[in-house]
Amino acid sequence: MSKTIEELIPHRKPFLFVDEIVSISGEEIVGLQTFNDRDNPVLTGYFPPGKIPGTIILESMAQCGGAGVRLLGVAEGVFALAHIETAQFYKGVHYNEQIKYVIKNVRLSAKMVKQEGRAYVNDELILEAAWLSIKIDTSAM
Repeated sequence: MSKTIEELIPHRKPFLFVDEIVSISGEEIVGLQTFNDRDNPVLTGYFPPGKIPGTIILESMAQCGGAGVRLLGVAEGVFALAHIETAQFYKGVHYNEQIKYVIKNVRLSAKMVKQEGRAYVNDELILEAAWLSIKIDTSAM
């Protein structure tokens, strides 16, 4: 996996939330993220202080899934998170804790990606969700 995350998805700092894809297959993508930039304007001002917002963790998981799909070569173009089917938040995450994402590819096509995933800190489940991403037309942008 020699491509950088920036080569795989269009997100850039301060809204890029994937450090590394560690394994991919047609069925599963595993990635890592550690939020360690307390000065990131996207992450400041949330309650409780010192914890990463659950919605940002969910976005990070979707970004990880998108980067993995691009590494698989299944779809080209830009995809956007279009629908969150389910999301269960179990525990908060502090800065400098590494999050491991395990994402299952439910359906992959050239225009749609359906995935579900789980997020772990120290092997403890913190979030599970299912979502749908769709290909967007960037010519009008």
